[in-house]
Amino acid sequence: MSGDESVAGQPLSLEVIAKIAKPKNIPVLVDAAAEILTIPNVHLKEGATVVAYSGGKAICGPQCAGLLLGSKDLLMSAWQASSPHHGPGRDNKVGKEEMMGMLAAVEAWVTRDHQAEWKTWLSYLDLISKQVSKIEGVKTAVREPTDLSNRSPVLNISWDPDKFNITGDEVAENFARNKPRIAIGSSNEGGTTSVDITSGQMQPGNDKIVADRISNILSQKRPARTTTMAAPGVTIGGHWDLTVEFFTSKSMHKLYIEQDGNWIQGTHTSDYSTQEIVGMVEGDQVKLRSNLRRPGDGITYMFSGTVSNNQITGSIYLGEYLNARFTGKRSSYKSERKKVVIPGGPPLAT
Repeated sequence: MSGDESVAGQPLSLEVIAKIAKPKNIPVLVDAAAEILTIPNVHLKEGATVVAYSGGKAICGPQCAGLLLGSKDLLMSAWQASSPHHGPGRDNKVGKEEMMGMLAAVEAWVTRDHQAEWKTWLSYLDLISKQVSKIEGVKTAVREPTDLSNRSPVLNISWDPDKFNITGDEVAENFARNKPRIAIGSSNEGGTTSVDITSGQMQPGNDKIVADRISNILSQKRPARTTTMAAPGVTIGGHWDLTVEFFTSKSMHKLYIEQDGNWIQGTHTSDYSTQEIVGMVEGDQVKLRSNLRRPGDGITYMFSGTVSNNQITGSIYLGEYLNARFTGKRSSYKSERKKVVIPGGPPLAT
C-alpha cells in the first residue's frame, strides 16, 4: 500500500482493510520491503496477517534473503511449499548462508544504536553541505523523514541552472557515468534545479568523496546555455509501424504522431497498452518518451533515433530493463472507405 489513501484514518488504511478481511478469513500481507524493522511490529498490531521485509535494505542483511513475520500457521504452510521441500516454491531457493546472514542481521538490528547511526548519517550530510555551501548561489537543506520506509536523512542541494549553466539531471548523469559512480536523485522545479544526497547507506569516507565531486562540478565555469533548438529537418507526423528488437525477441509497436515545429505529441501502442508519447525533433534527430504504468510496475520508453528516407532507426532506453533497438516505417495500410448511415431510431434491422 502507498499514497495518502493508505495512511491511518483513510479508506485504504491497514486497519480498515484488516477489519473487512479478518471476519472473512482473508489474510492481509504488508509489503514492508524498505522499511525499518519495528518491534513489536506496527503492522501486525494494526491487523496485518503477514509482514514481509527485504534483507538487503534497511535491515542491512543479505540482498537475496528476507524476513517474514506473522501468523505461524500461515508461515508454516508457506515453509512446507518452499525450498528445500518439493513444491511450487522450490525454485525460489535461498542459500543456507543467506539464511544465517539474515538471522545475524536481525539479531544485530535489535542491538544497533539507531540514534547514533542517525547522527552519523547527519554528520555525513553536514560535511557535504558545508563544503558545497561555500560556492556562491548554492543552497542546501536537510530533510529528516519520519516514515517507516526508506528512513534516512536527505540533503537537497539546489541552484539556478541559468547561472551555473548545468542542471541537476546533468549532475546526476555525470555522477552515474564517471568513477567512482554515485547514485543521486535530481529534480527541476520553479526555476531551480537540485540533487538529493541520501546518506543511509554511506560508509566512512564516502561523504568526502561526494562533497569533492559535487563541489568540483558546481565550481566549474561553463559557457551560457543555449535555449535555441535546431530547426526540424524532417516531418514525421503520421502513423508509424515499429519493429522493436529486444535481446532474444522482436515486437511490433505503433506510433501515432502529431508534429508542431520541433515538438511532437501523440500515442504509442506497445505490447500491452496504448499511452501518450511526447518528444522533439531537431534536424534529423528524434527523441520521444512514453510511460507504461501498471499497479506495482511500469516501463519508461525513451526513443532516440535518426530519420532518413521515411524511416526512423535508433535505440530505446528502458531503464532497469536496459536497451532495445527499433526501426520505424510509415504505415502503408489503407482503410476501407464507405459511407456511414446513421439510423433514425428504432426499430433497427438485425
